[in-house]
Amino acid sequence: MAGTSPAMTERLHWVDHPLTALLPTRERGTGQPELMLRLILSRLISLVVTLLFVSLAIFLILEVLPGDPAAIMLGTAAREDTLAALRQELGLDRPALLRYLQWIGGILQGDLGTSITYKMPVSTLVAERMNVTLPLSLLAILISTALALPLGVAAAARRDGPVDRAVLVFSQLGVAVPNFWIGLLFILFFSTWLGWFPAGGFPGWNAGIGPALQALLLPAVALALPQAAVLTRVTRSATLEVIGADFVRTARAKGVDKGSTLRRHVVPNALIPVTTILGLQLSFFFGGAILVENVFNLPGLGRLAYQALNQRDLVVIKDIVLIFSGLVIVVNFIVDVGYAILDPRLRSRA
Repeated sequence: MAGTSPAMTERLHWVDHPLTALLPTRERGTGQPELMLRLILSRLISLVVTLLFVSLAIFLILEVLPGDPAAIMLGTAAREDTLAALRQELGLDRPALLRYLQWIGGILQGDLGTSITYKMPVSTLVAERMNVTLPLSLLAILISTALALPLGVAAAARRDGPVDRAVLVFSQLGVAVPNFWIGLLFILFFSTWLGWFPAGGFPGWNAGIGPALQALLLPAVALALPQAAVLTRVTRSATLEVIGADFVRTARAKGVDKGSTLRRHVVPNALIPVTTILGLQLSFFFGGAILVENVFNLPGLGRLAYQALNQRDLVVIKDIVLIFSGLVIVVNFIVDVGYAILDPRLRSRA
């Protein structure tokens, strides 16, 4: 490319085809599958180690630290023979290390124990509630991403214009207002006044996809808006940074129109930091579901955790905290791998 340095030519060649030419010319060729495999294996090892440490921390906090778990669950007014029976049922009369190994072994076999309150397997409770929480979180993620990416790119492409100012106002409001308050406003406006959506509850997937999605839409939007506001600001900043790069100015000087420059050069490179922030946000979607599910009275995993906390059902609490932690860790693993695909330089560091 005449008038362009070799490094700039290489950079333009990389971003010109983000899906098929992710690597610079000198880094393509042999060794890339091996590097990706090594990165995935290292991340898997880190995932397993992190899960073990998290499970150990949960076990220590709930069962080993000072305090009688049986007395916590039944209350200080419970009779001693009742407390002794519960201690035996929970295995509290056995050594702590043995209880921990039995808990982990049961989890690996799909046995999460039996709820003291509901008198049924925790795995059954979790499976029933996950049918609500997982679709709710996924729908919120889709809404947040679908809003944030176009708004952030549009604001950066029209910097200091009306669109940019409107997007900044949206992002500031979204960051300032918590999701449970947004949920209450949605119930008041869309359910009470307009009657477009149910104010709460979940009809179940047996009632059909339409009624189920209608019950999840308002909670998903309430869960998505604060995170969409943050992601919009990150997308705008990342896009502005790439727009100001030398290779973008070179592309424009070569006669590439603004739209093609955004699609082929700016957006693929701006996605790298955006992906990182999106990965960090996923934990907030799972955690925020606890509040949103209680606002909309959805029978999800978050509401189960809230009820178990009120009922002091430590068996359920212990398992749900580990499940939420595991979901966050697994999602971060997926984001790490996706980040390495977008930024090939990370493969050599695995």
